[in-house]
Amino acid sequence: MSQYALIMLAAGIGVPMLAALNAALGQQIGSPSAAAVVLFCVAATCAVIVMLITGPGALARVAGAPLHLLLGGVLVAFYVLSITYIAPHFGVGNAVFFVLIGQLISAALIDHFGLFGAQVSQLSLTRAAGITLMALGVWVTQLA
Repeated sequence: MSQYALIMLAAGIGVPMLAALNAALGQQIGSPSAAAVVLFCVAATCAVIVMLITGPGALARVAGAPLHLLLGGVLVAFYVLSITYIAPHFGVGNAVFFVLIGQLISAALIDHFGLFGAQVSQLSLTRAAGITLMALGVWVTQLA
């Protein structure tokens, strides 16, 4: 398994943990939105440390980047706020289930059309069947 796959596996393991931890923090302090703010402050601190270690020069080029590329921050905020609000009421497993289904659909479309500069990977019948099988597998894990 490549180092990329291992890093992404670790990131995937972290997503439900993030959901459960931040939902619990939101419940503990009585404000899911405040919990999201705390999460973003901790995340920003970590990202700044990594940036300082790896070289902060790229930050100066952000002003020249197309504005639509900054929408990733809006999407992260939407994810964190929604999972923090929803998970305590809907369950972490159910919430992550729908996130995973959304990720499969979105990833297939991004790859198929090469959106946002992504490498094009046509949605063949075989690939569509694999994505469907993955979605069914995720669904089976949620059956009682």
